[in-house]
Amino acid sequence: MKIVDALAPAAVGLAVLGGWEGLVRLYGVPPYVLPGPVAIAHALAEDWPLLSGSLLVTLRIALLALLLAVSLGGLLAVAFAQSRWVERAFFPYAVVLQVTPVVAIAPLILIWVDDVTLSLLICAWIVAFFPVLSNTVLGLNSADRNHVELFRLYGASRWQTLWLLRLPGALPFFLAGLRVAGGLALIGAVVAEFVAGAGGAGSGLAFRILEAGYQLKIPRLFAALALISALGIAIFAALGLVQHLLLRRWHESAMQPEG
Repeated sequence: MKIVDALAPAAVGLAVLGGWEGLVRLYGVPPYVLPGPVAIAHALAEDWPLLSGSLLVTLRIALLALLLAVSLGGLLAVAFAQSRWVERAFFPYAVVLQVTPVVAIAPLILIWVDDVTLSLLICAWIVAFFPVLSNTVLGLNSADRNHVELFRLYGASRWQTLWLLRLPGALPFFLAGLRVAGGLALIGAVVAEFVAGAGGAGSGLAFRILEAGYQLKIPRLFAALALISALGIAIFAALGLVQHLLLRRWHESAMQPEG
């Protein structure tokens, strides 16, 4: 049963690709309108030296933005959990960052920040920051009140309670936010690259998509899109593996059901 469950997504994907290729060939759709999977694979192999370099650029921006989001989001979450006043004073500004469309402020960031790479990193960080912060704050504030009172009864300090009770209890919430932030960091990097690419700067996958569209090299465009999708799946799967390894021995969400 486990083997069948593992092969089911691959079977569905192959069926979709096979149907796509069959319909393109059946109706004679030209590749500059909609290339088939075979044409996309050929473009991917032919343009791999160009696309692989752009893939690394986008991956680097996304991972750096995720690391920055985890660092700042985690530290702010701890500060918010330690002081209700700090949370009430500063949390609304974190919400402002979340609800402001990055595509609207990306041109301004590119103007204000002279370095293109740094501006892309800021845009990706803005998108990825809030899920880490909000989930971690929720986890830190969700500690069992009976356990908190027990720690207080035994004379534990605020930092001992944080380290031994609140942080372990918040770990599942943090990891859930991390998985969301991983995909959002990639989205933020791609959106910022589109803005930068429209201005003639950049070398990531989004820039290659714009370039291929201008040159009517549609198979290359779809190849770059496929790489972005594969990169997003890889980031989500890697963070899911981290979540499973950290929680599998003690948290119900990652433990295997019996039987």
